[in-house]
Amino acid sequence: MSGPQTPEPTLDGQADASADSPDEDAADGIQHSHRMLSFSDALLSIIATVMILPVTHTEISPEQEFDKSVQRLLATRIAVYLMTFLIVTVAWAAHTRLFQVVGKIDDTLALLNLACMMTITFLPFTFSLMVTFPEVPLGIFLFCMCVIAIGAVQALIVLYAFHFPHLLSPQIEHSAHRGLYRQHILGIIVRGPALCLAAAGFSLFFYPASYLLMATVIFLPYVSKAAGWCRARLVGPREPPAHSVEVFTFDLHEPLSKERVEAFSDGVYAIVATLLILDICEDNVPDAKDVKEKFQGSLVAALGESGPHFLAYFGSFATVGLLWFAHHSLFLHIRRATRPMGLLNTLSLAFVGGLPLAYQQTSAFAQQPRDELESVRVSCAIIFLASIFQFAIWTTALLQEGETLQPSARFGGREHAFMFAKLALYPCASLLAFACTCVLSSFSTAIFHAMQIAVPFAFLLLRLLVRLALAGLRALRGLVGPLLARPAPGAVDEARSPLLPAPC
Repeated sequence: MSGPQTPEPTLDGQADASADSPDEDAADGIQHSHRMLSFSDALLSIIATVMILPVTHTEISPEQEFDKSVQRLLATRIAVYLMTFLIVTVAWAAHTRLFQVVGKIDDTLALLNLACMMTITFLPFTFSLMVTFPEVPLGIFLFCMCVIAIGAVQALIVLYAFHFPHLLSPQIEHSAHRGLYRQHILGIIVRGPALCLAAAGFSLFFYPASYLLMATVIFLPYVSKAAGWCRARLVGPREPPAHSVEVFTFDLHEPLSKERVEAFSDGVYAIVATLLILDICEDNVPDAKDVKEKFQGSLVAALGESGPHFLAYFGSFATVGLLWFAHHSLFLHIRRATRPMGLLNTLSLAFVGGLPLAYQQTSAFAQQPRDELESVRVSCAIIFLASIFQFAIWTTALLQEGETLQPSARFGGREHAFMFAKLALYPCASLLAFACTCVLSSFSTAIFHAMQIAVPFAFLLLRLLVRLALAGLRALRGLVGPLLARPAPGAVDEARSPLLPAPC
């Protein structure tokens, strides 16, 4: 890129152009893509999050001990979930980039987008096959074929839009180098599906290599960016051809707009909160026959048996809600999200998507003390990773605070100390709970969930303590400052006395 230009002005230009003559566009069967993009973002956030369900529904009986085999099974499924979650976020980013290029849609583009969404909605089924039959290559083969189909449909959207330039954004529609734009965008779109095609081939005879190639899809943009940075440092920046300056000012590798990141993140948090209540409705609504026979018709007594599950729900919902609250506060002070911040946000969302697994663990494994402690440790690890990546976004933003943060959140700003404490609260609390499971044999899931419910009050107390501490520091500075500035007794006389005796 030549300067700090971003695609947002292009989107504003699209909005202005569409606002000038909406009736004319509607008469021509053309409309702006904002609503379709919002629908696609919502659907993609749902797809990315519900892929945790095959992991949370791992069949482990309460009588089965939380031994090494169970830990290995869960670890494998969590690793596959994280990889597929990140691949879906790559598809979401590519889709958003694509419709920064395509400013308007018609019926054909809308139907092509629906075909792309239909293929994406099939990903959870292929993921379920992957985690249920890890030794059978069919699951990963179908997953790769879905990614290839998604890339093919997106390539068709590009070709169709460039065939009818009035559908493109004004910047590209009036460009003299539309062919270069098309080649550049197609190259970015087909790169991931090409790697998945190779992964599908390897899955037929050596499927572990398929996972490595699929992981490459996730980190390829960051690897290429790092390679370009290293090349620039070693041999100096390359002189771009005269006609390529315009192309790369619309860089599809730049971080997405802050608003898009917030919308996708809000979707993930909302779906995670919804999955928690779905588990409650599915597993804890008593059967009418059991209420009549076992509890003599008392619904209150029947619901009382599920008390630990309700405690686990309220504690888990408090954790999801407060992690969203911390995320909201963080992005309230962020002006621009850089590429590393976008990657850290994706990793944080991936572990937020694992919170239904934490709920399942702490609500199901309460039969033996050892199993109970192990389930709490799994939950603490998930919460710690979800929150520590939020904290990493903050520390990364501080490295370029002039570009990324509002003035109030920078070093010395009025909100800096409180934001630091707010984002550090959950990592510290989860580490404390994990340490308690190691030193206290009586630590239980009930205590853990009570701690989760108490954290909102810790946020309120934290703000009060930070304000009191800052007020105390200001008062102390007001008292000590004048004393430090006032010269010591006799210092004035010594300063006035000559260093050498006066001449006679």
